[in-house]
Amino acid sequence: QVQLVESGGGLVQAGGSLRLSCVASGSTFSLFTMGWYRQAPGKQRDEVATISSGGIIDYDDSVLGRFTISRDNAKNTVYLQMNSLKPEDAAVYYCKASRYDMAYWGEGTLVTVSS
Repeated sequence: QVQLVESGGGLVQAGGSLRLSCVASGSTFSLFTMGWYRQAPGKQRDEVATISSGGIIDYDDSVLGRFTISRDNAKNTVYLQMNSLKPEDAAVYYCKASRYDMAYWGEGTLVTVSS
């Protein structure tokens, strides 16, 4: 069992930056693929960025060049640096840990972007 706790959300003006963090419990964090997903009101949950256990990174086209995902295995933490935020980036952001058929989600952190 893996527990994930996100933090770092908040209100920011368009063009601003935020850094989200997700801390995982357990000793096998480094073996998991970690990802950030977001869900805006009335919309489906979409993948934003993922980083594999081997450090392979993938971004959704909508955030490419603006967001950076990284992980610190010593701290059991994955980060999402979000720059040049747009109103359409506003959503609840969720952290996910996955490995084989296992998947764990955090409870999310709210990002609000004012225009």
